[in-house]
Amino acid sequence: MKRQAYRPILITDAARSQDDQLTTRQRRYVMMMAVRVACVIVGAILVGAKAPLLWLWLPLVALGMVIVPWLAVMLANDRPPKEQHRLATRLRSGAAKDVPPMSLTAEERPHKVIDAEP
Repeated sequence: MKRQAYRPILITDAARSQDDQLTTRQRRYVMMMAVRVACVIVGAILVGAKAPLLWLWLPLVALGMVIVPWLAVMLANDRPPKEQHRLATRLRSGAAKDVPPMSLTAEERPHKVIDAEP
């Protein structure tokens, strides 16, 4: 069996680390739960103050208290999909042996140039 050719990875193409992804998901979860707490507090204030149009505001606040936690959990557990599955890679490697792993060199690939000088 042939070894695969070395595929250099540009740093801009690299995936975010697991720790960065987890930290982002945790922050998003905490912010969404803060929105839920705000909905509970606003609902309590509206009921206590007997606000006008209470029949309109309470269902909106209650909807926020129900939907936001569900979305927070769904988004906290979501992570980017794996680019390639191991089994799919093995199956594809047998069919596409003639295709070079990298069709463009780094010089031919479009890339963004960042100039530090003003």
